[in-house]
Amino acid sequence: MERLLVTIATYNEIGNLPRLVDEIFSHTPEVDILVIDDESPDGTGSWCDEAAKDETRLYCLHREHKMGLGTAIIAGMKYAVDRDYKYVLNIDADFSHSPRDIRNLLAGMEANKSAPVDVMIGSRYVYGGKIEGWPLKRHLMSRAVNLYARCLLTLKPKDCSGGFRCYRTSKISELDFGRFRSLGYAFQEEVLWRLKKRGARIGETPITFVDRETGQSKIDSHEVWEALCIIFQLGVRNWAGKKE
Repeated sequence: MERLLVTIATYNEIGNLPRLVDEIFSHTPEVDILVIDDESPDGTGSWCDEAAKDETRLYCLHREHKMGLGTAIIAGMKYAVDRDYKYVLNIDADFSHSPRDIRNLLAGMEANKSAPVDVMIGSRYVYGGKIEGWPLKRHLMSRAVNLYARCLLTLKPKDCSGGFRCYRTSKISELDFGRFRSLGYAFQEEVLWRLKKRGARIGETPITFVDRETGQSKIDSHEVWEALCIIFQLGVRNWAGKKE
């Protein structure tokens, strides 16, 4: 396996993180894991520090307060680039994404030897992908957000909002993270758009997304509206042909 860093953004995930780390290593023992914790009051960061004393493949990055999902992913990307990992893969801390699918995403990066991809998305919306545990309202909202982003940002992937992705670090090193507008959930769409503008190849592989069983979702209505506004602003620039 090429050098792969798996990043996990956490805030109050003590009920999930220990088991998630164990499962990632059981399926892919060759990887390193970086936990980016936003000073979780439930002890998530403290657990990670203790576990890292005995586990050389586990690293912890502590931030002083809750700073947003987008900035956490950027921190993980920068960490991977600075330490010469070939790939960086982001996975949610709540078991929405299965660690057993990590190998599928990685395999997809090099499946086409003549045109390897720069981003492989674990997709809920390609053939073979599915979602378990969501009510109808959430299904409709997710589909609508993806259609909204695809139209405004002229993105081809069917799942533009999913967070289970593998990136080629040589490609993300081309990004100017200081120009990103989104600190939260719109980051997932914005990074695809910025990579597309730099000629990135983007692929999708089917996954089963499972609604979290432990802990609480971190997204609220304010963050949803903020994400929609940012996507709209980027869409205006996209259709106007303005450079970013």
